[in-house]
Amino acid sequence: MATSGNSSFGVLRNLLGSRRDDHGAGEAAKSPEEQLLELAQDYERSGLGWFWSSNAEGRLTYVSECVAQVLGVAPGALVGQPIQSLFILDRDDDDPVERTLPLILSARKTFSELPVKAASEDAELWWSIAGRPQYDAQGNFRGYHGNGIDVTATRQSHKDASRLAQYDSLTGLANRHRMGKRLNAVLTAYRSAKRSCAIFMLDLDRFKQVNDTLGHPAGDELLKQVAQRLKRVLADKNFEIGRLGGDEFQVILPDIDDRGRLGELAMTVITMISQPYQIEGSRCVIGASIGIAIAPYDGINSEDLVRSADLALYASKGGGRGQFRFYSSDLHSEAERRRQIEEDLRDALGSGQMRVAYQPIVDAKTEKVVSLEAFSRWEHPELGDILPSIFIPIAEEANLIGPLGDWVLKQACSDAAEWPGGVKIAVNVSAAQFANPGFASSVAQALAHSSLPPERLEIELTESVMMGDRSTAEEIFTALKMLGVSLALDDFGTGYSSLSYLQHAPFDKIKIDKAFIRGVTDPANRNSAIIASIVGLADSLGMLTTAEGIEAHDELDAMRRLGVKQIQGFIYAAALSHDEVAEAMASGEWRIEANGPSKYRPDRRTVLRKVGLIHEDHRYEVMMRNLSRSGCMVEGLIDVPLDTQFVVDFGEGQLAVAVARRSAGSMQGLEFEIPLVDDGAGGLCTRHRVSPYTLAQAGMPLQALPPGQYPMQLMQQPGGGLSIPKFGQADLIKTKPVRVG
Repeated sequence: MATSGNSSFGVLRNLLGSRRDDHGAGEAAKSPEEQLLELAQDYERSGLGWFWSSNAEGRLTYVSECVAQVLGVAPGALVGQPIQSLFILDRDDDDPVERTLPLILSARKTFSELPVKAASEDAELWWSIAGRPQYDAQGNFRGYHGNGIDVTATRQSHKDASRLAQYDSLTGLANRHRMGKRLNAVLTAYRSAKRSCAIFMLDLDRFKQVNDTLGHPAGDELLKQVAQRLKRVLADKNFEIGRLGGDEFQVILPDIDDRGRLGELAMTVITMISQPYQIEGSRCVIGASIGIAIAPYDGINSEDLVRSADLALYASKGGGRGQFRFYSSDLHSEAERRRQIEEDLRDALGSGQMRVAYQPIVDAKTEKVVSLEAFSRWEHPELGDILPSIFIPIAEEANLIGPLGDWVLKQACSDAAEWPGGVKIAVNVSAAQFANPGFASSVAQALAHSSLPPERLEIELTESVMMGDRSTAEEIFTALKMLGVSLALDDFGTGYSSLSYLQHAPFDKIKIDKAFIRGVTDPANRNSAIIASIVGLADSLGMLTTAEGIEAHDELDAMRRLGVKQIQGFIYAAALSHDEVAEAMASGEWRIEANGPSKYRPDRRTVLRKVGLIHEDHRYEVMMRNLSRSGCMVEGLIDVPLDTQFVVDFGEGQLAVAVARRSAGSMQGLEFEIPLVDDGAGGLCTRHRVSPYTLAQAGMPLQALPPGQYPMQLMQQPGGGLSIPKFGQADLIKTKPVRVG
């Protein structure tokens, strides 16, 4: 190509240092130098490589024509431009060309195989360039001669290989290796800067069911969709999302220690993941459980932090799934207790530790008991009564839910057969129990063995029983209806496909979940409109409606006004033993009068645990009697003036500034300066945890700080002693402290 009046042949000849002898040109055989120049021209035209040269000022004196074509400029337009104009010199950790190339050129060093990105707007092209400084006979620098080759394909191949080593091939998220390196790097940098970092450990609930019923390809597609939802919810560029393997995910959240924000973010993730998926024409619903740990409180290195988050995840799954949990030190003992429960549960049925309790379901108008729901109860010989919310999830994980469910079904039928009258017995059936091909036969055997009329048995099912093959579910429904039993759809409204299920499944009753009951009396709440719609739908389909979890008269009045047919909840009765039910029914018709508070108030929860109250340079031990987001009631200090300020120490760095708003004798009502937040386990926790070093810097005497939060030598501070305590302390009943949240 023509460049400033010189042919490419001439420039190449100069680059190679050749001298052409014109004598006999065109007739004599070509010299080796001429042949070399022709080879160089052919090499340029082939597109395999190109040449360049510059003057002493770093401006181009020659560039192969193919480079101009790639950059979309006219031949010759590049001559006179700085060498760097050929390239995009982005500052990148992997390709620090912006720093290296100018240094090399200014130092007049020889270089080779230097990767650079072409300054092309049409495509991403990469070259590997080389250059050799040129000097004249007197040693004066004249510029550079160099060449380049296209390495785009090679670089892409290396990039793909690097990506495969760092990213999950199925979801495109970071893999375990990259997440480990990333977490190590973040924690190392943040440790010296005293910054915080949180991590989520996330596990999918009921994912195994999808794999087992729809197959592994469907499971893979589901994981892809989960990954897409995670990227949408956690769109912050500072967050790193990874798939560790199977259905386990991890999220790194730098610079967050606000447990209120983390809890809200975790619930958003759980809600998003729990929405329905379309997989190969099938509709499926899964859930998610999340464990949360925060550095430096729950671990200062990656191993400790991940172990803490794993323990919190284990606790969230054990608490009923679809939850989040923050790490706390007592989760270690809780995990050990769960392991013991799983071991002992295997022997509980055979050793007579299990029993069945029954909660009445009452006609909303007549208050007559029309049905009783069966609940399993476990009286552990050492641990006492263990709640179903604890042992049922363990039974599901340990594949014990089938035998346990069969036992409850048979026992409930036997007990109900002894009761007079036509009161029904309702039995919950898990998805695993329902999916058993022999389930309908088990129901038939329970009825035959107990001689209970089929019309008195009601099987309660949740939407999860229909996640698998619909035709199989419909076959089981048909078999159950042929037996003559009733079917109830439990927890209606908490799933996402209730209406479609009602089209196919022959349910006789809809049970409205208690999540819709809370707040129903609030004029600004939409739950009353939702309940009215459910009642209207059920009436049009010839189904009964039952409202669960009714505790107060205002809720009961609302249910009656909305047309709900049956009521279940503490306002009538808790679950009763078989003997208590038999005694109540002995006289014939059983009616219960509603007995509960006039209004539902969920704010205060009764607790009984010791906490610390810090005032000036003294720490007092007091008993906390109840707790809400905004305050607590404590007992232990005498004659505390109103508006006295305290710091309440809940333990593990949870410190809350509070003011005494009520005070009578040894009882004080404290109002928190910053409200507490949900801890994911039905309890409350402080939004932030406070380092004792921070408090000390703020001027609080170290003697008043809770023990165990800092090196003991810090307690030996020179200077004055403690002041005289301002308050006397009352004697308290010794009670073993328990965690609030």
